[in-house]
Amino acid sequence: MPKALIFHSKLGPNPPPDELDVLEQARYFAEGLSVLGYQVQQLEFDNNLDQNAEIITNARPDMVVNLVETIKGDGRLIHLAPAWLEHLNVRFTGCPSEAIYVTSNKLLSKKIMQLHGIQTPAFSSDASKLKTDFTGRQFILKSVWEHASFGMDEHDPVFIGSNEVIAGRLAAKNAHDQLFFAEEYIEGREFNVSMIACESEPIVLPVAEIKFNNYPDAKPKIVGYRAKWDETSFEFKNTNRQFVDEVKEKDLCRRIGQICLKCWTIFGLRGYARVDFRMDLNGSLYVLEINANPCISADSGFEAAATQKGLSQLEVVKLIVNDSI
Repeated sequence: MPKALIFHSKLGPNPPPDELDVLEQARYFAEGLSVLGYQVQQLEFDNNLDQNAEIITNARPDMVVNLVETIKGDGRLIHLAPAWLEHLNVRFTGCPSEAIYVTSNKLLSKKIMQLHGIQTPAFSSDASKLKTDFTGRQFILKSVWEHASFGMDEHDPVFIGSNEVIAGRLAAKNAHDQLFFAEEYIEGREFNVSMIACESEPIVLPVAEIKFNNYPDAKPKIVGYRAKWDETSFEFKNTNRQFVDEVKEKDLCRRIGQICLKCWTIFGLRGYARVDFRMDLNGSLYVLEINANPCISADSGFEAAATQKGLSQLEVVKLIVNDSI
């Protein structure tokens, strides 16, 4: 039997829901790989790189499923796992290290988008000298390296103010050694669009729209931490996924698909990915971020989009495995 090794992030004591989710992802891949005839071993990616090399030498896997999202709890190190696997010349699923590094650094990925004519919300990271004039505009604060909901509190209002106000907020956030940046808040619709590799070119899966139901006018419509992970919260219960009607909104789906494919090519994506959008009230599309190796589990948005497309769990795993060759 061919052997598959599933590497995932090392979990600390009492991990929060967003970190525990990696075990659900590992289960998803393990089930699919077992049906495909693989002997599956699941292990934490050790903080000691030499130890990981020894594990691979002993296990001698035919392929590795890379589900490593942090090392020592730090998202800034997410690219080290695929880089190490590349160094060892081991076949692995998902995006290569360069694509993961570039897309995980939201500031860098935004600059690359701008160079290639992909529209992204205005942003700035320098609290002492903001390069973007946010005066009178709405903005939110986001982590540069961690997932987009990290540190994003839905009870924290979307701010309208001067550059001095924003600089003060950024300085307060960054005082805790967690790099944040200011991004213009785009009022309008939000879309999450998954892609999966299929031989000659990737498939853009059905466009999922995030619906903010029962939100008061004054409440910012953002997918923060509670909306993703706190099942008891108002945000979780009232932030729902709905697929866009591809017949009624054919042009919108076409435009989104074109941008997704452009992102796939520019950033050198592989296996699977997701692109998050906002569309303003005038119909202009903005890419918020690109997610290399997004969450895939039984209840994930990716799985929902794949099901909407008619792809089974086995087909999803098979396509991703095939693209790792």
